[in-house]
Amino acid sequence: MIGLRSVIKNSKTTVNVVRSYSTNNSTLLNISRLVDGYRNHGHLAANIDPLARMERVRSELLNLDRYNLNKDLEIPSVKEIIKLDVDTIDEVVQFLEKAYCDDVTAQFSHIESVEEKEWLYEKFESIQNETISNESKVEILKNLIKSEVFDHFMQKKFPTFKRYGLEGNESMMVSCDAIFKESAKSQLKNVVIGMPHRGRLNLLVQMCKYPAKDFFWKVKGNSEFDENTIGLGDVTSHIAVSSDLEFNNGEKVHVSLIHNPSHLEAVDPVAAGKTRAKQFYEASNGGSESLCLMLHGDAAVAGQGVVTETLQLSQLPGFTIGGCIHVVVNNQIGFTTIPSNGRTNRYSSDIGKYIGAPIIIVNSQSPEQVEKVSRLAVEYRQRFKKDIVIDLIGWRKFGHNEVDEPAFTQPTMYDNIRRRQSIPQRYATKIISEGIYSEAELASFTQAEKDALEAQFQLAQPENFKYSPMDHLQGKWSGLIQSKTIQNDAKLDTGYNVKELEQIAQDSVKVPADFSVHQRLNRSFGNARLDKLKSNLADWATAESMAVGSLMKQGYNVRISGQDVGRGTFSQRHFNLHDQATDRVYQPLNNMGASGKLEVVNSNLSEFAVLCYEYGYSLESPKTLPIWEAQFGDFVNTAQVAVDQFISGSEAKWLRQSSIVLLLPHGYDGAGPEHSSCRIERFLQLSDTEAVNVRDEELVNKETNFYFINPSTPANYFHALRRQMIRNYRKPLIVAGPKVLLRHPACFSPIEDMAPGTHFETVLSDPDTVSNPSAIKRVIFCSGKIFYDLQEERKAKNIQDVAIVRLEQIAPFPYERVQEEINRYSNATKFAWVQEEQQNSGAWSFVEPRFKQRFDQTSNIKYIGRPPLAAPATGISTIHKKETAKLLVDAFSF
Repeated sequence: MIGLRSVIKNSKTTVNVVRSYSTNNSTLLNISRLVDGYRNHGHLAANIDPLARMERVRSELLNLDRYNLNKDLEIPSVKEIIKLDVDTIDEVVQFLEKAYCDDVTAQFSHIESVEEKEWLYEKFESIQNETISNESKVEILKNLIKSEVFDHFMQKKFPTFKRYGLEGNESMMVSCDAIFKESAKSQLKNVVIGMPHRGRLNLLVQMCKYPAKDFFWKVKGNSEFDENTIGLGDVTSHIAVSSDLEFNNGEKVHVSLIHNPSHLEAVDPVAAGKTRAKQFYEASNGGSESLCLMLHGDAAVAGQGVVTETLQLSQLPGFTIGGCIHVVVNNQIGFTTIPSNGRTNRYSSDIGKYIGAPIIIVNSQSPEQVEKVSRLAVEYRQRFKKDIVIDLIGWRKFGHNEVDEPAFTQPTMYDNIRRRQSIPQRYATKIISEGIYSEAELASFTQAEKDALEAQFQLAQPENFKYSPMDHLQGKWSGLIQSKTIQNDAKLDTGYNVKELEQIAQDSVKVPADFSVHQRLNRSFGNARLDKLKSNLADWATAESMAVGSLMKQGYNVRISGQDVGRGTFSQRHFNLHDQATDRVYQPLNNMGASGKLEVVNSNLSEFAVLCYEYGYSLESPKTLPIWEAQFGDFVNTAQVAVDQFISGSEAKWLRQSSIVLLLPHGYDGAGPEHSSCRIERFLQLSDTEAVNVRDEELVNKETNFYFINPSTPANYFHALRRQMIRNYRKPLIVAGPKVLLRHPACFSPIEDMAPGTHFETVLSDPDTVSNPSAIKRVIFCSGKIFYDLQEERKAKNIQDVAIVRLEQIAPFPYERVQEEINRYSNATKFAWVQEEQQNSGAWSFVEPRFKQRFDQTSNIKYIGRPPLAAPATGISTIHKKETAKLLVDAFSF
């Protein structure tokens, strides 16, 4: 029930009731105002800070005098105002004080939906009178004790190990246990968990069933991977686990605590994306049975922009996951930063108001309240399919890690903390005093937990240790492999039946008879595509449609997201068509009878969160091709964390394969410093393909972390997309995509180049010199669209002795094909690398050592391009034109 004053705006019936009150019983109206005062401002006076450092402010709106009320006043029924059977104002006040000013409080007034507020007020207030069973109290205590025993055990065995213990906020374990149990009760089958370091190891081992012996083995400095697995591994606080939990009543839920990097909140959109992917596959089986649980640190949730970006996705089509439960594990400090220096707002959880999420704040010293509100959170999420936030305010016993000295920077805070009884022991004292549990039972349970950890510790000794079965490439991922070399798919057949490709191309522009396409699109999109097909040619967008459509025909799903991807930044794609009369959206490729589905998601103006989201989506199944397209290539700058932490290293660190594709429009066409470059050099610097200072074939052909291509033909783009799904392993693909080539008069591919037996060409030979290679004295190596500029220049000047070879794939570097091209031009004595990017950008720094150290003929290869610059490109068009002209002259003058 909400306050009557709030309801007036929404119900004529209630208005009549209020008028009756104001005429005949002003007492009830004043009580309604008092209830509203507590609901809106009671949190300011609440006892939610166990350290008593947070200022408590008692609003005047909680004073009875303000409403002409006194404690002893007898009152008529107030059930129209609040679900409470009382006789006096004093009883109303006692109840409201307990609900909003004690060790738990809530903020719901910012929520727009009256229905939600009514439900929340009634549910939240009702649980204050809810009695927790003795059995549940014992379970709460056991979860607290297990957490404490684990931290103490780790402190004893590994005193200098950074475990980011949960001491001071052990109630997090109570919250998670309640959420898991309520999820199982609600018939949810999966809980996907994204969380940072604090308390992660407790949850990992003590609740989510990561084998403790494997954990101790890792802590001792050993690999988490067996000897048959290729991987670099990661620190223990980033480890993941996937397991089934079964409760006393027989209900079950599967939990997936996913890997996280040290860039803490970056895992949030990853968890959301993985949840969305689970729901996609569940929906095909008739239901949505997965919940996302995000745990946050108080400083990070308030300070990291990716949190806000992720929250913004919560109700967007294509991103919504039916609500997420957020638990802020609030230690009241971030590293050494106190709240007054870490955020402007009062609570770290205020970030939830951004999307109108309910916020419940609870004192960690009250684990029973934690258990209640955690169950309520699942109920709310299941009913309204929206996010909800629990702010769990505790403390951090040690510094940021166990080897820090926090008193250096927070002396009085830590003097307070060191004098406090632990939350588990405090709660144990309470329920022992209630006669629910005995000291002997507590001692017995505690010792049993210690003994269990000790037994696992002994199994982690070298003479006893055996790896537990790994979950790598199991389930949906079974049948895939870790790729041992980078050359094994160089000629993988990714072609497709030509007749079917032509049909897909025709279907990609086909609309219902009653659908009105924009007149310009009929000419530039539909008719142009069909006209080219008559000549057996395909442009870039057509090749893309054929790649996507053919994969769908083979049962793969394709998801493409990004800003304006439905039509494409350059109005080239048009996976979504819009009826000019009704705004109805029609997707031709989803109406061609394929078993796979295409999901086209126009995202909000976020790169970081959206790219992390799509990466998370890619982790769920190898049957989906996820594509993220930047509006311009440089937009990936704001998603660099996603590239660094997840895309470039997830398999090496965590054995998690991903087929995600990044489309980054790139090319120097006078667009200025911002929209010219996708920063090719940054990606190539992250590539781990080989050591360049050796000639050992085994090292040269080692595994790679991702593929980077700069394709110059529609056919090669077609094959690159299909290769992502056709091969028997998954790797990320970075595409320096075209802009001007989308409509370049020479940039078309014959359909036959996509026929069965064809494949992605890592290097493209010069089509104009193949017949007479002996006449070639000089060879230009290049990549991307500059080939067409060079080709036109050579033709204009009638140059006969220069060949132009394109590296379509830069990483992994195509050594064998480059050698073939060098051998082809056996009379060539001069070699150059030509690029339109400046010298300190583009591919030069990557290809130079490979040319010079790998091939004798190119040991003196020359660089031709723009000089080093501070920005990617000039913003002065006249200078850009002069630079381009000079570059083309230099390219044929070396």
